[in-house]
Amino acid sequence: MGVTLPSVLAIDAGNSKTDVALLDPDGSVLCSGQAGGFQPFRTGVAAAVDVLAEAMRVAGLRGGAEGGAAAPWADHVSACLANADFPAEEWKLAREIRRRNWGRVTAVHNDTFALLRAGLPAGAEPRGVAVVCGAGINCVGMTPDGRTARFPAVGRISGDWGGGGGLAEEALWFAARAEDGRGEATELARALPAHFGQESMYALVEALHLGRLPAGARHEVAPLLFAVAAAGDPVALALVHRQADEIVVMATVALERLGLLAEDVPVVLGGSVLAARHPQLNGRIEELLADRAPRARVSVVTAPPVLGAGLLGLDAVGSPPLAHRRLRAHFG
Repeated sequence: MGVTLPSVLAIDAGNSKTDVALLDPDGSVLCSGQAGGFQPFRTGVAAAVDVLAEAMRVAGLRGGAEGGAAAPWADHVSACLANADFPAEEWKLAREIRRRNWGRVTAVHNDTFALLRAGLPAGAEPRGVAVVCGAGINCVGMTPDGRTARFPAVGRISGDWGGGGGLAEEALWFAARAEDGRGEATELARALPAHFGQESMYALVEALHLGRLPAGARHEVAPLLFAVAAAGDPVALALVHRQADEIVVMATVALERLGLLAEDVPVVLGGSVLAARHPQLNGRIEELLADRAPRARVSVVTAPPVLGAGLLGLDAVGSPPLAHRRLRAHFG
């Protein structure tokens, strides 16, 4: 597929899936495609970028450096990528994408910046904080003068806690200890094995450890945790509240670093855990932020993250506000 007009290649790559969209500068979506998860820390940079290439092949875009394309597809590649947590990682990923000859200019951002951009009102300056809580957790902030606040977000070694994976691990920990007497009683000790067709936590732990349950089974634990919390279980509810506290701490620290703590500013929430809008989680977040950052405007973004990548690309090529509105309308 050849594109002669200036355009944006928007890429959002998460741990579980990758989305791409080729955009006209007026905000129209020319084509789009999807592929699997983007995990350079497991596969290496080149193999991870191959996943982006697969999404583009699904979209009908073929060629690039590997295929000997005469020209790139886009003026600007706006790539918002999971696991691009340090500048060195962004640089390596950008270098590999440039090698593929997909665009004349390539900009790589951590994927949380896509969430932030998607959550800002049309025509608003790039100013605010976003927290994503999906499989993992991360937070970024930015101001119009180019300053940013961010966290390494590579797990416990960088001080991070939570997300669906972290909540699942904690729920299993408390349930196992409740059953064998080392910990406080909790309904989790009954609900978790029952969900997986196991007679006890001992049996569930064994099945998980020996691989008798599929690798993705742990993704089912966090929704169960929220259901048990909603029914009033103190242990489950304490975990949900701990997650809310962690999200608020990340957001307020980012706001403070940027000098925005006492200003009217968007705080954008996203990711599968927050998009589910569990009252015990989201309600506590709003309550705590009202106390610590009373002028913050909290919103939850459920639009596909590739929208944010596309909006960042339209910003870069100078598209008018109408283009941004058109792109938002496309993604609902």
